Amino acid sequence: MTMTAPITTPHKKGTRTNAEYAALVHGFPPRPIHSEKQYDATVEVMNKLAVRDENTLSPAEIDYLDALALFVELYDREHHPIPEDKRTPLDRLKYLMEESDMKTADLGRLLGNQSLASKIMLGKRQLSKTHIRKLADHFDLMADYFL
Repeated sequence: MTMTAPITTPHKKGTRTNAEYAALVHGFPPRPIHSEKQYDATVEVMNKLAVRDENTLSPAEIDYLDALALFVELYDREHHPIPEDKRTPLDRLKYLMEESDMKTADLGRLLGNQSLASKIMLGKRQLSKTHIRKLADHFDLMADYFL
């Protein structure tokens, strides 16, 4: 199983940081989560740190939050997987357009061709790489959303 690396800020190892981290661990030790009760308790502790401005967290608090987040992420992957999105690229485009009150004419202006936009919306033309890049930029999404 691959895990994503936590986002942390670099810091120097020191006695104070280690003591602070040890105190956090003593209060609520990070460990693998095996039940919803443990999950809820871990998330509750995480939220106390996560709601604070990131710039106010000490290096020890950031490390501790990262450790808790890894265990929560592992539990989520196993017990609360995100269902695969089976929509077609056209379905996804139509959803985004509906949510943003975008009409076919607006799509045509974005793509630079009204006729092309109509054909895409009718399913008579596929999205090209250029169209996907423009749509991804417009909707502020990763291009693979339209694949």
